[in-house]
Amino acid sequence: MKVMKFGGTSVGKPERMHDVATLITRDNEEKIVVLSALSGTTNSLVEIGAAMANGDRAAAKQVIDKLDAHYQTFISNLLATEEAQTKCRAIIAEHFEFLNIILKISFNEALNKDILAQGELMSTKMFSCYLEEKGINHMLLPALDFMTIDSYEEPQIGSIKVKLSQLLNQNKDKKIFITQGYISRNARGEVDNLKRGGSDYSASLIGAAINASVCEIWTDIDGMHNNDPRIVKKTVAIEQLSFDEAAELAYFGAKILHPASIWPAQHYKIPVKLLNTMQPDAKGTLITEEAGSVGVKAVAAKDGITAIKIKSSRMLLAYGFLRKVFEVFEKYRTSIDMITTSEVAVSLTIDNSTHLDEIIRELEPFGTVELDKDQAIVSIVGNEIGKTEHILSKLFESIADIPVRMVSYGGSPHNVSLLVPASYKTQTLQILNKGIFGLD
Repeated sequence: MKVMKFGGTSVGKPERMHDVATLITRDNEEKIVVLSALSGTTNSLVEIGAAMANGDRAAAKQVIDKLDAHYQTFISNLLATEEAQTKCRAIIAEHFEFLNIILKISFNEALNKDILAQGELMSTKMFSCYLEEKGINHMLLPALDFMTIDSYEEPQIGSIKVKLSQLLNQNKDKKIFITQGYISRNARGEVDNLKRGGSDYSASLIGAAINASVCEIWTDIDGMHNNDPRIVKKTVAIEQLSFDEAAELAYFGAKILHPASIWPAQHYKIPVKLLNTMQPDAKGTLITEEAGSVGVKAVAAKDGITAIKIKSSRMLLAYGFLRKVFEVFEKYRTSIDMITTSEVAVSLTIDNSTHLDEIIRELEPFGTVELDKDQAIVSIVGNEIGKTEHILSKLFESIADIPVRMVSYGGSPHNVSLLVPASYKTQTLQILNKGIFGLD
Protein backbone atom coordinates (compact mmCIF):
# COMPACT_ATOMS: atom_id res chain seq x y z
CA MET A 1 0.00 0.00 0.00
CA LYS A 2 1.28 3.47 -0.82
CA VAL A 3 0.46 7.00 0.33
CA MET A 4 -0.26 9.83 -2.13
CA LYS A 5 -0.55 13.37 -0.76
CA PHE A 6 -1.92 16.24 -2.86
CA GLY A 7 -1.43 19.85 -1.77
CA GLY A 8 -3.76 22.83 -2.02
CA THR A 9 -2.74 23.83 -5.55
CA SER A 10 -3.17 20.21 -6.72
CA VAL A 11 -6.84 20.28 -5.67
CA GLY A 12 -7.37 24.05 -5.95
CA LYS A 13 -9.36 23.92 -9.20
CA PRO A 14 -12.04 21.47 -10.38
CA GLU A 15 -9.91 20.35 -13.33
CA ARG A 16 -7.02 19.67 -10.95
CA MET A 17 -9.25 17.41 -8.88
CA HIS A 18 -10.15 15.60 -12.10
CA ASP A 19 -6.41 15.12 -12.73
CA VAL A 20 -5.89 13.78 -9.20
CA ALA A 21 -8.61 11.20 -9.79
CA THR A 22 -6.75 10.08 -12.93
CA LEU A 23 -3.46 9.87 -11.04
CA ILE A 24 -4.79 7.74 -8.19
CA THR A 25 -6.37 5.26 -10.61
CA ARG A 26 -3.29 4.83 -12.87
CA ASP A 27 -2.29 1.61 -11.08
CA ASN A 28 -3.95 -1.09 -9.00
CA GLU A 29 -1.83 -0.67 -5.87
CA GLU A 30 -3.82 -0.07 -2.70
CA LYS A 31 -3.41 3.51 -1.54
CA ILE A 32 -4.30 6.12 1.02
CA VAL A 33 -4.82 9.52 -0.60
CA VAL A 34 -4.19 12.51 1.67
CA LEU A 35 -5.68 15.85 0.61
CA SER A 36 -5.01 19.41 1.74
CA ALA A 37 -7.67 22.11 1.75
CA LEU A 38 -8.37 23.92 -1.53
CA SER A 39 -5.70 26.58 -2.11
CA GLY A 40 -6.69 29.81 -0.36
CA THR A 41 -9.22 28.15 1.95
CA THR A 42 -7.01 27.89 5.03
CA ASN A 43 -6.06 31.56 4.66
CA SER A 44 -9.76 32.45 4.62
CA LEU A 45 -10.41 30.29 7.69
CA VAL A 46 -7.53 31.99 9.50
CA GLU A 47 -9.10 35.33 8.55
CA ILE A 48 -12.47 34.21 9.95
CA GLY A 49 -10.85 33.15 13.22
CA ALA A 50 -8.92 36.43 13.50
CA ALA A 51 -12.07 38.47 12.89
CA MET A 52 -13.94 36.46 15.54
CA ALA A 53 -11.08 36.92 18.01
CA ASN A 54 -11.34 40.68 17.45
CA GLY A 55 -15.10 40.60 17.92
CA ASP A 56 -15.71 41.68 14.32
CA ARG A 57 -18.48 39.26 13.42
CA ALA A 58 -19.53 41.29 10.38
CA ALA A 59 -16.05 40.88 8.85
CA ALA A 60 -16.11 37.14 9.65
CA LYS A 61 -19.54 36.80 8.02
CA GLN A 62 -18.27 38.57 4.89
CA VAL A 63 -15.38 36.08 4.51
CA ILE A 64 -17.71 33.12 5.14
CA ASP A 65 -20.15 34.25 2.44
CA LYS A 66 -17.34 34.83 -0.06
CA LEU A 67 -15.90 31.39 0.64
CA ASP A 68 -19.33 29.79 0.33
CA ALA A 69 -19.85 31.38 -3.08
CA HIS A 70 -16.45 30.07 -4.21
CA TYR A 71 -17.38 26.52 -3.19
CA GLN A 72 -20.75 26.71 -4.97
CA THR A 73 -18.98 27.63 -8.22
CA PHE A 74 -16.36 24.94 -7.62
CA ILE A 75 -19.04 22.25 -7.22
CA SER A 76 -20.76 23.35 -10.45
CA ASN A 77 -17.51 22.83 -12.36
CA LEU A 78 -16.39 19.72 -10.48
CA LEU A 79 -19.48 17.57 -10.97
CA ALA A 80 -21.34 16.88 -14.21
CA THR A 81 -24.75 15.65 -13.04
CA GLU A 82 -27.38 17.60 -11.17
CA GLU A 83 -27.88 14.67 -8.80
CA ALA A 84 -24.19 14.66 -7.77
CA GLN A 85 -24.14 18.45 -7.44
CA THR A 86 -27.23 18.45 -5.21
CA LYS A 87 -25.74 15.79 -2.94
CA CYS A 88 -22.40 17.58 -2.71
CA ARG A 89 -24.00 20.97 -2.01
CA ALA A 90 -25.95 19.44 0.88
CA ILE A 91 -22.73 18.03 2.37
CA ILE A 92 -20.84 21.32 2.03
CA ALA A 93 -23.84 23.27 3.39
CA GLU A 94 -23.36 21.53 6.74
CA HIS A 95 -19.88 22.98 7.04
CA PHE A 96 -20.99 26.52 6.19
CA GLU A 97 -23.90 26.11 8.61
CA PHE A 98 -21.27 25.40 11.29
CA LEU A 99 -19.25 28.46 10.28
CA ASN A 100 -22.36 30.62 10.49
CA ILE A 101 -23.35 29.17 13.88
CA ILE A 102 -20.00 30.13 15.39
CA LEU A 103 -20.86 33.77 14.70
CA LYS A 104 -23.38 33.51 17.53
CA ILE A 105 -21.20 31.88 20.19
CA SER A 106 -18.17 32.98 22.20
CA PHE A 107 -14.83 32.50 20.51
CA ASN A 108 -11.94 30.50 22.00
CA GLU A 109 -8.83 28.69 20.74
CA ALA A 110 -10.55 25.26 20.70
CA LEU A 111 -13.25 26.70 18.44
CA ASN A 112 -10.57 28.22 16.23
CA LYS A 113 -9.05 24.75 15.70
CA ASP A 114 -12.51 23.55 14.61
CA ILE A 115 -12.73 26.43 12.14
CA LEU A 116 -9.30 25.61 10.67
CA ALA A 117 -10.28 21.95 10.17
CA GLN A 118 -13.14 22.78 7.79
CA GLY A 119 -10.92 23.15 4.70
CA GLU A 120 -9.61 19.58 4.67
CA LEU A 121 -13.00 18.16 5.66
CA MET A 122 -14.65 19.90 2.71
CA SER A 123 -11.99 19.14 0.09
CA THR A 124 -12.04 15.40 0.85
CA LYS A 125 -15.83 15.21 0.85
CA MET A 126 -16.05 17.05 -2.47
CA PHE A 127 -13.42 14.77 -3.98
CA SER A 128 -15.31 11.74 -2.67
CA CYS A 129 -18.46 13.04 -4.40
CA TYR A 130 -16.53 13.27 -7.66
CA LEU A 131 -15.11 9.74 -7.32
CA GLU A 132 -18.60 8.45 -6.58
CA GLU A 133 -19.99 10.18 -9.67
CA LYS A 134 -17.24 8.57 -11.76
CA GLY A 135 -17.97 5.13 -10.29
CA ILE A 136 -14.53 4.83 -8.65
CA ASN A 137 -14.74 2.46 -5.68
CA HIS A 138 -13.23 4.14 -2.60
CA MET A 139 -13.79 4.96 1.05
CA LEU A 140 -13.60 8.24 2.94
CA LEU A 141 -11.44 7.63 6.01
CA PRO A 142 -11.83 10.44 8.60
CA ALA A 143 -8.41 11.52 9.90
CA LEU A 144 -10.06 12.46 13.20
CA ASP A 145 -10.69 8.73 13.76
CA PHE A 146 -6.98 7.86 13.88
CA MET A 147 -4.65 10.90 13.79
CA THR A 148 -3.79 11.94 17.36
CA ILE A 149 -1.26 14.19 19.11
CA ASP A 150 -0.23 14.18 22.77
CA SER A 151 -0.20 17.00 25.32
CA TYR A 152 3.13 18.21 23.85
CA GLU A 153 1.53 18.37 20.36
CA GLU A 154 3.63 15.41 19.21
CA PRO A 155 2.00 12.71 17.03
CA GLN A 156 1.29 9.40 18.78
CA ILE A 157 2.66 7.09 16.10
CA GLY A 158 1.86 3.92 18.09
CA SER A 159 -1.77 4.88 18.55
CA ILE A 160 -2.06 6.05 14.91
CA LYS A 161 -0.70 2.69 13.75
CA VAL A 162 -3.18 0.66 15.84
CA LYS A 163 -6.27 2.74 14.96
CA LEU A 164 -5.43 2.96 11.26
CA SER A 165 -4.73 -0.78 11.00
CA GLN A 166 -8.11 -1.53 12.56
CA LEU A 167 -9.92 0.74 10.11
CA LEU A 168 -8.13 -0.75 7.10
CA ASN A 169 -8.78 -4.33 8.27
CA GLN A 170 -12.48 -3.52 8.59
CA ASN A 171 -12.56 -2.42 4.93
CA LYS A 172 -10.40 -4.95 3.09
CA ASP A 173 -12.66 -4.77 0.04
CA LYS A 174 -11.49 -1.20 -0.67
CA LYS A 175 -8.31 -0.29 -2.56
CA ILE A 176 -8.53 3.50 -2.41
CA PHE A 177 -8.93 5.43 0.84
CA ILE A 178 -9.32 9.22 0.97
CA THR A 179 -8.36 11.10 4.13
CA GLN A 180 -7.55 14.58 5.39
CA GLY A 181 -4.09 15.99 5.92
CA TYR A 182 -3.26 18.51 8.65
CA ILE A 183 -6.10 17.78 11.11
CA SER A 184 -5.90 15.61 14.21
CA ARG A 185 -7.28 15.17 17.71
CA ASN A 186 -5.33 16.32 20.74
CA ALA A 187 -4.86 14.69 24.14
CA ARG A 188 -8.26 16.05 25.26
CA GLY A 189 -10.03 14.53 22.25
CA GLU A 190 -10.62 17.98 20.70
CA VAL A 191 -10.12 18.80 17.04
CA ASP A 192 -6.56 20.07 16.57
CA ASN A 193 -3.93 20.19 13.81
CA LEU A 194 -0.30 19.56 12.85
CA LYS A 195 0.30 23.27 12.08
CA ARG A 196 0.57 24.94 8.65
CA GLY A 197 2.01 22.64 6.01
CA GLY A 198 1.05 19.70 8.18
CA SER A 199 -0.52 17.67 5.36
CA ASP A 200 2.99 16.50 4.40
CA TYR A 201 3.45 15.47 8.03
CA SER A 202 0.13 13.60 7.96
CA ALA A 203 1.20 11.70 4.84
CA SER A 204 4.56 10.76 6.32
CA LEU A 205 2.97 9.60 9.59
CA ILE A 206 0.41 7.53 7.69
CA GLY A 207 3.20 6.05 5.55
CA ALA A 208 5.10 5.08 8.69
CA ALA A 209 1.97 3.67 10.35
CA ILE A 210 1.13 1.34 7.44
CA ASN A 211 4.73 0.63 6.42
CA ALA A 212 3.96 2.06 2.97
CA SER A 213 5.88 1.10 -0.16
CA VAL A 214 6.34 4.82 -0.87
CA CYS A 215 5.02 8.19 0.26
CA GLU A 216 4.36 10.43 -2.75
CA ILE A 217 4.07 14.18 -2.18
CA TRP A 218 2.36 15.78 -5.20
CA THR A 219 2.71 19.56 -5.62
CA ASP A 220 2.92 22.10 -8.45
CA ILE A 221 6.69 21.77 -9.01
CA ASP A 222 8.71 18.83 -10.33
CA GLY A 223 10.61 17.92 -7.17
CA MET A 224 13.10 19.67 -4.90
CA HIS A 225 15.20 22.23 -6.81
CA ASN A 226 18.79 23.30 -6.23
CA ASN A 227 17.58 26.81 -5.33
CA ASP A 228 14.35 28.74 -4.77
CA PRO A 229 12.70 29.02 -8.24
CA ARG A 230 10.59 31.94 -7.00
CA ILE A 231 13.75 34.00 -6.47
CA VAL A 232 16.36 32.56 -8.83
CA LYS A 233 15.70 32.44 -12.59
CA LYS A 234 17.52 29.22 -13.47
CA THR A 235 17.18 26.18 -11.20
CA VAL A 236 17.30 22.43 -11.72
CA ALA A 237 15.44 19.57 -10.04
CA ILE A 238 17.46 17.23 -7.81
CA GLU A 239 17.03 13.56 -8.72
CA GLN A 240 17.94 12.03 -5.38
CA LEU A 241 18.49 13.14 -1.79
CA SER A 242 19.19 11.32 1.45
CA PHE A 243 16.77 11.79 4.33
CA ASP A 244 19.45 13.86 6.10
CA GLU A 245 19.91 16.19 3.13
CA ALA A 246 16.15 16.59 2.66
CA ALA A 247 15.68 17.31 6.37
CA GLU A 248 18.33 20.05 6.24
CA LEU A 249 16.72 21.63 3.15
CA ALA A 250 13.19 21.43 4.54
CA TYR A 251 14.19 22.86 7.91
CA PHE A 252 16.23 25.67 6.39
CA GLY A 253 13.58 26.96 4.04
CA ALA A 254 12.77 24.67 1.08
CA LYS A 255 8.99 25.23 0.93
CA ILE A 256 8.14 22.12 -1.07
CA LEU A 257 8.37 19.88 2.01
CA HIS A 258 7.23 20.34 5.61
CA PRO A 259 10.30 20.07 7.91
CA ALA A 260 8.70 17.61 10.35
CA SER A 261 7.64 15.21 7.58
CA ILE A 262 11.09 13.66 7.17
CA TRP A 263 11.59 11.88 10.49
CA PRO A 264 8.66 9.39 10.36
CA ALA A 265 9.67 8.32 6.83
CA GLN A 266 13.35 8.14 7.81
CA HIS A 267 12.71 6.23 11.04
CA TYR A 268 10.53 3.65 9.30
CA LYS A 269 12.58 3.66 6.08
CA ILE A 270 9.70 4.75 3.81
CA PRO A 271 10.96 6.24 0.50
CA VAL A 272 9.50 9.69 -0.28
CA LYS A 273 8.92 10.98 -3.82
CA LEU A 274 8.28 14.64 -4.64
CA LEU A 275 6.19 14.78 -7.82
CA ASN A 276 4.39 17.35 -9.99
CA THR A 277 0.62 17.11 -10.48
CA MET A 278 0.88 19.27 -13.60
CA GLN A 279 3.69 17.14 -15.06
CA PRO A 280 2.94 13.67 -13.70
CA ASP A 281 5.55 11.94 -15.87
CA ALA A 282 8.42 14.19 -14.69
CA LYS A 283 11.03 12.26 -12.71
CA GLY A 284 10.72 14.38 -9.55
CA THR A 285 12.94 13.86 -6.51
CA LEU A 286 13.48 10.59 -4.65
CA ILE A 287 14.30 10.85 -0.93
CA THR A 288 15.70 7.70 0.60
CA GLU A 289 18.49 6.46 2.87
CA GLU A 290 21.01 6.72 0.03
CA ALA A 291 22.21 10.18 -1.03
CA GLY A 292 23.00 9.03 -4.57
CA SER A 293 26.05 11.28 -4.85
CA VAL A 294 28.54 13.32 -2.84
CA GLY A 295 28.76 17.11 -2.81
CA VAL A 296 26.65 20.26 -2.82
CA LYS A 297 23.10 19.79 -4.10
CA ALA A 298 21.07 22.82 -3.10
CA VAL A 299 20.78 26.08 -1.20
CA ALA A 300 17.77 27.18 0.82
CA ALA A 301 16.87 30.22 2.91
CA LYS A 302 14.88 30.65 6.09
CA ASP A 303 13.32 34.03 7.01
CA GLY A 304 12.23 35.55 10.30
CA ILE A 305 15.46 34.85 12.18
CA THR A 306 16.61 36.67 15.32
CA ALA A 307 20.26 36.50 16.39
CA ILE A 308 21.08 36.71 20.11
CA LYS A 309 24.62 37.38 21.33
CA ILE A 310 25.56 36.85 24.99
CA LYS A 311 28.92 38.40 25.87
CA SER A 312 30.50 37.52 29.21
CA SER A 313 34.26 37.22 29.71
CA ARG A 314 33.64 36.22 33.31
CA MET A 315 31.19 33.37 32.80
CA LEU A 316 31.50 31.97 29.29
CA LEU A 317 34.27 29.49 30.03
CA ALA A 318 32.80 28.57 33.40
CA TYR A 319 31.62 25.01 33.82
CA GLY A 320 27.88 24.69 33.04
CA PHE A 321 27.50 28.13 31.42
CA LEU A 322 26.16 26.87 28.08
CA ARG A 323 23.84 24.46 29.87
CA LYS A 324 22.30 27.39 31.76
CA VAL A 325 21.86 29.30 28.51
CA PHE A 326 20.17 26.37 26.79
CA GLU A 327 17.88 25.80 29.77
CA VAL A 328 16.39 29.26 29.22
CA PHE A 329 15.40 28.32 25.66
CA GLU A 330 14.15 24.93 26.80
CA LYS A 331 11.98 26.59 29.45
CA TYR A 332 10.22 28.63 26.76
CA ARG A 333 10.18 25.75 24.23
CA THR A 334 12.13 27.82 21.70
CA SER A 335 14.44 25.90 19.40
CA ILE A 336 17.89 27.14 18.35
CA ASP A 337 18.90 27.04 14.67
CA MET A 338 22.57 28.10 14.67
CA ILE A 339 25.16 28.54 17.37
CA THR A 340 28.76 29.82 17.39
CA THR A 341 31.05 30.43 20.34
CA SER A 342 34.22 32.36 21.11
CA GLU A 343 36.19 32.85 24.31
CA VAL A 344 34.03 35.75 25.41
CA ALA A 345 30.69 35.34 23.64
CA VAL A 346 28.11 32.92 22.36
CA SER A 347 25.84 33.79 19.41
CA LEU A 348 22.76 31.82 18.46
CA THR A 349 19.65 32.19 16.36
CA ILE A 350 15.96 31.46 16.83
CA ASP A 351 13.04 31.50 14.40
CA ASN A 352 10.29 31.93 16.99
CA SER A 353 10.25 35.24 18.86
CA THR A 354 7.03 34.57 20.83
CA HIS A 355 8.88 34.52 24.17
CA LEU A 356 11.79 36.75 23.15
CA ASP A 357 11.26 39.32 25.92
CA GLU A 358 11.18 36.65 28.65
CA ILE A 359 14.24 34.90 27.17
CA ILE A 360 16.26 38.13 27.08
CA ARG A 361 15.27 38.96 30.64
CA GLU A 362 16.51 35.56 31.86
CA LEU A 363 19.74 35.77 29.84
CA GLU A 364 20.74 39.23 31.10
CA PRO A 365 22.23 37.99 34.42
CA PHE A 366 24.73 35.94 32.34
CA GLY A 367 26.23 38.96 30.53
CA THR A 368 25.57 41.63 27.92
CA VAL A 369 22.80 40.58 25.52
CA GLU A 370 22.64 41.97 21.98
CA LEU A 371 19.88 41.39 19.41
CA ASP A 372 19.91 41.40 15.62
CA LYS A 373 16.38 41.04 14.22
CA ASP A 374 15.26 40.64 10.58
CA GLN A 375 17.94 38.12 9.70
CA ALA A 376 17.88 35.15 7.30
CA ILE A 377 19.70 31.83 7.33
CA VAL A 378 21.06 30.69 3.97
CA SER A 379 22.10 27.04 3.98
CA ILE A 380 24.25 25.20 1.47
CA VAL A 381 23.30 21.51 1.63
CA GLY A 382 24.79 18.32 0.22
CA ASN A 383 26.05 14.88 1.14
CA GLU A 384 29.48 15.12 2.82
CA ILE A 385 29.61 18.69 1.59
CA GLY A 386 33.30 19.12 2.43
CA LYS A 387 34.20 16.65 -0.32
CA THR A 388 33.04 19.09 -3.00
CA GLU A 389 36.26 20.41 -4.50
CA HIS A 390 37.09 23.96 -3.40
CA ILE A 391 33.60 24.35 -1.93
CA LEU A 392 34.61 26.69 0.89
CA SER A 393 36.74 28.90 -1.35
CA LYS A 394 33.93 29.06 -3.95
CA LEU A 395 31.44 29.85 -1.21
CA PHE A 396 33.36 32.67 0.44
CA GLU A 397 34.52 34.18 -2.86
CA SER A 398 30.88 34.33 -3.95
CA ILE A 399 29.70 36.11 -0.80
CA ALA A 400 32.64 38.53 -0.48
CA ASP A 401 30.30 41.54 -0.67
CA ILE A 402 27.60 40.11 1.64
CA PRO A 403 27.67 41.24 5.32
CA VAL A 404 27.66 37.78 6.91
CA ARG A 405 26.74 37.84 10.61
CA MET A 406 27.46 34.17 11.49
CA VAL A 407 28.85 31.02 9.83
CA SER A 408 28.09 27.49 11.01
CA TYR A 409 30.01 24.50 9.62
CA GLY A 410 30.87 21.15 11.15
CA GLY A 411 27.71 20.49 13.14
CA SER A 412 26.51 18.41 10.21
CA PRO A 413 28.50 16.90 7.32
CA HIS A 414 25.65 18.00 5.05
CA ASN A 415 25.34 21.72 5.76
CA VAL A 416 27.13 25.08 5.77
CA SER A 417 24.87 27.84 7.11
CA LEU A 418 25.26 31.60 6.84
CA LEU A 419 23.37 34.26 8.76
CA VAL A 420 22.79 37.40 6.69
CA PRO A 421 20.48 40.42 6.98
CA ALA A 422 17.09 39.54 5.50
CA SER A 423 17.53 42.35 2.97
CA TYR A 424 20.49 40.44 1.48
CA LYS A 425 18.73 37.05 1.21
CA THR A 426 17.71 37.32 -2.46
CA GLN A 427 21.12 38.60 -3.53
CA THR A 428 22.86 35.81 -1.59
CA LEU A 429 20.74 33.07 -3.21
CA GLN A 430 21.36 34.51 -6.67
CA ILE A 431 25.14 34.81 -6.35
CA LEU A 432 25.41 31.33 -4.81
CA ASN A 433 23.46 29.93 -7.75
CA LYS A 434 26.17 31.25 -10.05
CA GLY A 435 29.17 30.78 -7.78
CA ILE A 436 28.44 27.19 -6.72
CA PHE A 437 26.25 25.75 -9.48
CA GLY A 438 27.39 27.88 -12.43
CA LEU A 439 23.77 28.85 -13.16
CA ASP A 440 22.90 32.47 -14.01
